[in-house]
Amino acid sequence: MISRRLLRIKILQVIYIHLIAGDKTIAQSENELFYSTKKTYDLYHYLLLLLINLVRYAEDKIEMSRNKKIPTFDDLNPNNRFIQNRVIKHLKDNPFLNTYIAESKLNWSNNPSLVSKLFLKIQNSEYFNAYMLAENDSFETDKKILISIIENEIPDNEQLFQYLEDQNIYWNDDIELVAGMVIKTIEHFKENTMVSKPLLPLFKNEDDKDFAKTLFRKTIMDKEIYNDLIKKHTENWDMERIANIDILIMEMALAEILEFPSIPVKVTFNEYIDIAKFYSTAKSGMFINGILDKIVGTLKTEGKIIKTGRGLIG
Repeated sequence: MISRRLLRIKILQVIYIHLIAGDKTIAQSENELFYSTKKTYDLYHYLLLLLINLVRYAEDKIEMSRNKKIPTFDDLNPNNRFIQNRVIKHLKDNPFLNTYIAESKLNWSNNPSLVSKLFLKIQNSEYFNAYMLAENDSFETDKKILISIIENEIPDNEQLFQYLEDQNIYWNDDIELVAGMVIKTIEHFKENTMVSKPLLPLFKNEDDKDFAKTLFRKTIMDKEIYNDLIKKHTENWDMERIANIDILIMEMALAEILEFPSIPVKVTFNEYIDIAKFYSTAKSGMFINGILDKIVGTLKTEGKIIKTGRGLIG
């Protein structure tokens, strides 16, 4: 499922565009937000399909070697461990994955060279050769090789990044977090699991969907309230010199602190400070932490922060 971290990032991106454009209604931008989350869910299935395609390419490669005019002993007696990967068998036969891929028209056929280059890189890696030659041949080792492929080949693959960005503009910031979703899916597979087991849902539950909708709307609708709080606590700063993205990040954080009683303040702080480090300047995290800390101190004194359950305000 799409994590709340990724939901926060998508809300940040959509609100930023909403404010810059100035000609969109809240409803239009909200539709764009949920369209963007749907595209992220497409990417989740697309990366699962990539694993299947890597095995299919390996199968084709073995078959071509067998059909040489003068095949070698190795050509006729290949190591089939990867193409017989039991987790891939689960994925191939999973009706939920197959239905989603068919309905979304997802495929890798328009860039076969990317799949072939990726497989050759994997094939030449130490971790892959260790898997192919290991004495232990189990469902767990089949899981581990797929996780290793995701961890080693997805996050820093510039060619793959460029391809995915060209395919869909919503995917360029999603890849690492979606790779984590794929790993979680693989980890949850069991050898005796029925192939009809559902994959991760788009949202963990309705609460996450409501979280996205409420955070998006409250940040926009109560922007002036949050902006006034920021101005009041940045008296020694020229607001025009504070980056717009930093202001928006603080506005989102305040919306979350004030509107979601079950989310501890510390969790909100950590989330937005991390987001600021990635989407703004190197010093933004410390700056945002300092300003939010002052604002929260004031709001606590005024009794405006109400938290329920474990975590409370601290």
